[in-house]
Amino acid sequence: MSSPILSASARGATFLILLQVSSRLLTFICNQILLRHLSPIHLGVSARLELFSITILHFSRESLRVALQRQTQSLQSVINLSYLALFTGIPLTAGLAGLWLLGGGDADGSVPKGIFFREAVGVYCLATVMELATEPAFSAVQQKLLYKIRASAETVATLLRCLGTCGSAIWASRMSVEVGVLPFAVGQLAYATALLVVYTWKTWPVAQEEKVSLLLRRLPEEEKKEKEETETTARPVLGLFTIPLLRLTGSLTLQSGLKYILTQGDSLLITTLATLSDQGAYALASNYGGLIARMLFQPIEESSRNLFAKLCSDSTPIPPSSSPLSKPYQPPTQTETETETSSSQTQSLDQSLTILTTILHLYTLLSLLILTLGPPLSSPLLSLVAGHKWLSTPAPAVLAAYCYYIPLLALNGVTEAFVAAVATSPQLHIQSVYMGAFFLIFGASAWVFIAQLGMGGRGVVAANSVNMGLRILWNGVFIRRFYVERGMEVDGLAGLPSGYSVAGAVLVKAAMGQAKMPAVLERYGVLGELVYGGLFAGVLVLYVGACERAFLARCWVMVRPGRRVASERREKRVAMGAT
Repeated sequence: MSSPILSASARGATFLILLQVSSRLLTFICNQILLRHLSPIHLGVSARLELFSITILHFSRESLRVALQRQTQSLQSVINLSYLALFTGIPLTAGLAGLWLLGGGDADGSVPKGIFFREAVGVYCLATVMELATEPAFSAVQQKLLYKIRASAETVATLLRCLGTCGSAIWASRMSVEVGVLPFAVGQLAYATALLVVYTWKTWPVAQEEKVSLLLRRLPEEEKKEKEETETTARPVLGLFTIPLLRLTGSLTLQSGLKYILTQGDSLLITTLATLSDQGAYALASNYGGLIARMLFQPIEESSRNLFAKLCSDSTPIPPSSSPLSKPYQPPTQTETETETSSSQTQSLDQSLTILTTILHLYTLLSLLILTLGPPLSSPLLSLVAGHKWLSTPAPAVLAAYCYYIPLLALNGVTEAFVAAVATSPQLHIQSVYMGAFFLIFGASAWVFIAQLGMGGRGVVAANSVNMGLRILWNGVFIRRFYVERGMEVDGLAGLPSGYSVAGAVLVKAAMGQAKMPAVLERYGVLGELVYGGLFAGVLVLYVGACERAFLARCWVMVRPGRRVASERREKRVAMGAT
């Protein structure tokens, strides 16, 4: 790669990171304001509307975006092909809107008339088509690595969406006007309008400079002649679309559909089986519970994935006949170079296993705190951040249940990061098959928990827990087999906390359920409850820290290079003295 491309990529990464942080911050602030003016039914309907928009955008542009990023084509051919998103999106929007109103989102009559569901769907249709109309400019920006334009457009759009949603909701509340979920539709329309205006305004001069058009334009005659001479099958269709890009887009469409089912299938099942109130309670619980996953678990997963890939990239399975786990020791017959290589690979594998078990041990310790303190403190925390009216809804019970789901998210994240880092292509295909089977089991369990047992939002959490538990089990079997095939033993209990830590967590949880809050703290209401829970949290943290002090000391040595070197030197001196 040339230096300008590397520089542009580095600037682009910086802009996109800042965009992600600012977008999440603005969205979180917006949600905190909206929760004071909305009910669980409003939140449930908004989740349906968001799913409606995501479905159209995914099937209209996902495969196109991937195809355009994987092929080097002229800028005009990229812009032309991006119009397929608009051409397919308009009929898809009309068809899905009809299904959503007649046989989907409002078929059961569960949406009250004061919610303005149909009006909101109409606004969402307009906003979605406008967002698809930005694809030509977006594709040009991506092709030219103009990430600053993308960052500015999406930042302005996110800000206007928050202002439109919160502003209209607050105005309606002060004027005592019932607007239902129209504030979400207003915000989405403001977002799409800002994207279209800023992208067009910023990209038009670039198009003029590159001598291309953001509108559909026939490909230059020179390009067509060159393609006819080199490859007749690459002749542009209608003078606008190149066949290689069309073929690649078609082949990626099937993968795009499978990806949608795996990522949005739970939302579809929830929309079908759960009531609006339960959907809203689950959306609230997943938003708050997901903050921990996004802020803590996700960075660890991304960094560990890269680390596992580097440590295990050169390792190869040992044939069963030569595995040290399957036969007695024999004198080595390798050359000196092969011995050094094998020793280096073994050392890297051992280091990767140590890091994996260390992360799992830390996650299980954190899970002890979440499982012990999360359910009792879910109600006061929800009252503090969302308002007292949410205490009379299913949201506190769903949030308490979600606390049991968070540890599964953590364990699945790091184990799947390992699988993604070391698995071969055939193994990844096998994983996809199993993930599809687990999704079917998730659908069946969701039907049992929600439709048969009437657990509502808690049933959604339980079904997700079943799915996540199966995925963790598959990842664990894969990881153990990976190390055993390379001649290493795996201790399945190495990542678990000590029995003393577990016993202490059980005792603290029982004490929180039986003890009565002092009268001096009862006077402060929610804050008193949080302080009271914080006292138990402090006791548990100190106790677990004392029980796990040896493990925590090893973790401290691992993350402090200077201390690690000093520790290794002390071990060497001790070994030399013993010799």
